[in-house]
Amino acid sequence: MRKSLILTVISLLTAVAVQAQKFALVDMEYILGNIPAYEQANQQIESASKQWQAEVDKLAQEAKKLYADYQAKVESMGKADRAKSEEAVIAKEKAASDLRRKYFGPEGELYKKREQLLQPIEDEVYEAVKVIATRRGYAAVIDRASASSILFASPDIDISDEVLQQMGY
Repeated sequence: MRKSLILTVISLLTAVAVQAQKFALVDMEYILGNIPAYEQANQQIESASKQWQAEVDKLAQEAKKLYADYQAKVESMGKADRAKSEEAVIAKEKAASDLRRKYFGPEGELYKKREQLLQPIEDEVYEAVKVIATRRGYAAVIDRASASSILFASPDIDISDEVLQQMGY
C-alpha cells in the first residue's frame, strides 16, 4: 500500500513537472531552404566540389592509363623498366588519393568551405531560435528535420516561420 502511494505521488509530480515545461519545434530544412544566402552558399560548395572531383578523377584516370600501359608492356620489359613503371603507377595512384584526401577528407577543403560559408548562416538561425525560446520561455526547441523519433507534433508548436521572421525573411 505504502509503495503504491509513493509511486502515485512520484508519477503525479513527474506529470506536473513535464506539463509545466514548454516545448517548440523548428524545421531546419524548411528554414534554411527559405534563406537565399544559404542556397547560394550551397551552390558555391557544389560547384567547388564538382571542380575538385574532376581534378581527382583526372588523376585517377591517368593512373589507370599508366597501369593499362604497364599491363600491356610488362612481358617485354626488363626488370629495371618494370620496377620504374610500377613506381610510376603507384606514385600516380598515391597522388590521386592524396588529392582526394586534401579536398574531401575530414579536414579538407570541402569541410573548410562549408564552415566558411554555411556556419555563419546556421549560427544566425541558432541565435534567432535562442531569442524566441528565451522570450517565450521554452524549455527545449527540437529540430523536426533531424528528430526521427517524433511521430506526430502539433503544428501549433512549430516556430519555423517565426524564426524566419526574427531573421528578417
